Amino acid sequence: MISRAVVLAPILLAQAVRVRRTTPRLPGAAGPVTGLVAGEGEPVRLAVLGESTVDGVGAATHAEALTGRLADELARDGGAVAWQAIGKTGANARVAREELLPLLEPADLVVIALGVNDTIELHSAARYRRDLLDLVVGVRRRVGPVPVVLAGVPPMGRFPSLPRPLRDVLGARSAVLDAAAARLALLPGVVHVPMPAAMLDPATFAEDRFHPGPEGYRRWAEQLADVSRRLLSGTISRQKR
Repeated sequence: MISRAVVLAPILLAQAVRVRRTTPRLPGAAGPVTGLVAGEGEPVRLAVLGESTVDGVGAATHAEALTGRLADELARDGGAVAWQAIGKTGANARVAREELLPLLEPADLVVIALGVNDTIELHSAARYRRDLLDLVVGVRRRVGPVPVVLAGVPPMGRFPSLPRPLRDVLGARSAVLDAAAARLALLPGVVHVPMPAAMLDPATFAEDRFHPGPEGYRRWAEQLADVSRRLLSGTISRQKR
């Protein structure tokens, strides 16, 4: 049986070209890629590694993007948080391992946010899982057995900039890759946090209607913060033993 994607290939290609031509090209966040949220005690060292969302596209500064927002959430209990944003627009999981991993500084918690570019490039679930596993292993080799949070692949079926049927095809593909990433949560100290489709309110997107705006990053950070706190406290690690 011929798959729906194959039948629709000419339409999908035309839509993809049109989206690429008409979508505004927003820059990454300005300012330092490291920072400190002041608080009591020795700072928790947070590193966030990934694609354009970690590069801060859609926000003016990293303080308003995913890494800074997550650091703010983790500091709500009064502790200090030192953060590092290691992002590259257009990076897939393999590029992240080869080009971004060497930039990773010592950390107590690493958050990985990838999958949109692997989805757009139509990578298989097996490849994505393998590349993501290689990245997690590389993180542990570089900074030790730190807890790792795998942010879920955003459900691209909710991206306002994508027309149908392209939106439906990429939405289905992003779900497949997210399921592949979730299997890595079997590793000790690794947690996968899926992004609920309901979180993607069109009003929270940036001007390009493809990346989060500051409000979208805030909501995403809130979602990741609870799991991150439990990992740092050891609660999840103890449950896995």
